[in-house]
Amino acid sequence: MSTILEQVNNYYTQKIIAHGATPQGVDWNGEDSQNLRFAILSKIIGNDSNAEILDYGCGYGGMFEFYEKNNFNIQYSGFDISEKMIESAIQKFGTSKADWFFTPPAKSYDYTIASGIFNVKLSSSEDEWKSYIEETLKAIDKISTKGFSFNLLTSYSDKEYMKDYLFYADPTWLFDFCKKNFSKHVALLHDYPLYEFSILVRKSI
Repeated sequence: MSTILEQVNNYYTQKIIAHGATPQGVDWNGEDSQNLRFAILSKIIGNDSNAEILDYGCGYGGMFEFYEKNNFNIQYSGFDISEKMIESAIQKFGTSKADWFFTPPAKSYDYTIASGIFNVKLSSSEDEWKSYIEETLKAIDKISTKGFSFNLLTSYSDKEYMKDYLFYADPTWLFDFCKKNFSKHVALLHDYPLYEFSILVRKSI
């Protein structure tokens, strides 16, 4: 996993250097689609007032900005393996309303949300990347007391637009994996107008 994390770190560090604290700086097309992802993934929170949220792979803090603009009543922390991303987040938003760090989380949170962290496999093989996803989800599960959510590009994407360095997942594989390993309460959301899907895992109802 160390080689994979190093490659991913380098990839996203170059993006933030090139594009700054923007959706393009975390390799998304634009703000509208990014905000739609945040809204879908944040369904895991529901009406849980003042919940502790960990943004796992927070980039420059776009999800924090989304929460601020939409008046979410949450306690936000952002984690990213790229030190340059965390520096950009602190420069843009400060530290008075959010915690930012680039070392692995040392505590548990009510909910963990991961947007886009499983998309860029680069030179990893399909099997290597699938193992990386499964191990990362296990780590996320351990630090999430009430639940977690994440998204991936879908294998149902139009073939002519698919890129070799990206990973397109079979939604049924991850739904099955989460049902068998984490909780009976799993939702698969694949009904929004992006070439991806989201999974919500609730520890209890």
